[in-house]
Amino acid sequence: MRYIVMVPSVLLIMLLAYFGLQAYTHAKGYEESTKKLVVDKNAKSQAEYRARSLAEKLSLGYFENEKRVFRETIEKERAWHKKRTRASMTYAMATLAVILLSSFAAGLQYFTFFGSLSALVVLYLGLFTPILMITIRTEVEYIGEVILSFESKSVLGSVAKLFDSGDAAIAFTILLFSVLVPLTKTFLMMFAAAVAESRFAHGMVKFFKVIGKWSMLDVFVVATLLVYLTGNGSDVSHAEVQAGIYFFLAYVIVSMLTSLSADKMLQRSVNSE
Repeated sequence: MRYIVMVPSVLLIMLLAYFGLQAYTHAKGYEESTKKLVVDKNAKSQAEYRARSLAEKLSLGYFENEKRVFRETIEKERAWHKKRTRASMTYAMATLAVILLSSFAAGLQYFTFFGSLSALVVLYLGLFTPILMITIRTEVEYIGEVILSFESKSVLGSVAKLFDSGDAAIAFTILLFSVLVPLTKTFLMMFAAAVAESRFAHGMVKFFKVIGKWSMLDVFVVATLLVYLTGNGSDVSHAEVQAGIYFFLAYVIVSMLTSLSADKMLQRSVNSE
């Protein structure tokens, strides 16, 4: 049964990566579309938009407001990318669930290996895909809503920004616990699954007892709140959660499950000797 599960699991992980990359591509497309709209909503451009709208009304439609057409096109583009991002995310999470269920049916060793491999995929996507989009806007008399600033952040992008702003200690903490430790932990769990029946298993039991109790959830929440608060400290700001945050959360959950699986797998291997 294990060999029957192996090939489909590899194919499913490739499918997970495909849907994940689709979600990343459309999330970046949504980000780029939003940037175009933001550039067209500064004070000068908004004043021009109002003047063109007035001219369009006075000419009874003879004069077409090109900016209105441009914005409507961009809004449709944004809506399409947002819809495709959600669809790709749904397919990716469904594929991830199938991988976990099928590998669990084959035993702890397979669950640990393929669960860790899946965790590696969603972690990679979670680090690079935008997790938060922040716009700061205000209402200006006569010309309407004006966007003052826009920023879209990923985990690695937030770390880079903190380093650039001089907050090296905070940046390194997030880099360590949200990037380096998860990567090391995931690779070690894959290695543990590969050597579960060897003499190395004895030396890894204590290690997995420690990380099996460790949850990335608290670090994830702190990192998310930090990113959120850096741009959401004003009444005129608007924060929109993006696909990356769901990939990262998926990694947290899968990592916790595979840690417990690795601990039980190694304990059984040691006890059987």
